[in-house]
Amino acid sequence: MIDAVPSYTSEILGFLFGFGFGVGCALAVMYSIYMGGYRAALRDGLLEQAPERLLKERHRMATAATRKET
Repeated sequence: MIDAVPSYTSEILGFLFGFGFGVGCALAVMYSIYMGGYRAALRDGLLEQAPERLLKERHRMATAATRKET
């Protein structure tokens, strides 16, 4: 009963399903990151009047860079 399916068939199916679901899940995670934060950050960066949060973060990064240089 166990030998009804050759071992290589189950190995191939396991590889295909594992690889397919793995890549599919990774793409879903990357897409959700893009839709949630990255796209909003790009949109905020192109505004004429930058949001207060963006200005604070830019200031924090500039001060951290000047501390690192000295």
